[in-house]
Amino acid sequence: MSEYSFASKSTLKLKGVDPAITKKKKKKNKDKEREREEAIQALEHTEEGEEGSSSTAESAQFSSKLTKAEIAHKLRLEDREKDRIKKRATLNHKEKVEKFNSYLASLSEHYDIPKVSWTK
Repeated sequence: MSEYSFASKSTLKLKGVDPAITKKKKKKNKDKEREREEAIQALEHTEEGEEGSSSTAESAQFSSKLTKAEIAHKLRLEDREKDRIKKRATLNHKEKVEKFNSYLASLSEHYDIPKVSWTK
């Protein structure tokens, strides 16, 4: 027998509180879910008229539980990421090395690696 065998394995009960009271579960609002689905479908239909259906595919990949604002936010983040990738891809390796070398040249000697052995 372990030293914890005497411990109670049931939930704790408070004195003076009726144990028959249970928490009520929230009812799902089906109307809100329908509105969200309709809004997503409306977004898809409006974007189909514009060039390409890539944005509709992106909005369709998100869960139907997301609001319009959340979907728009995620799309904006993806667009920003694409822009960052494009900016990084504009410089080739030679240009990147030249830019880094000019940056290192502009640094003061304070950032140089100090001497490790002070005896020589």
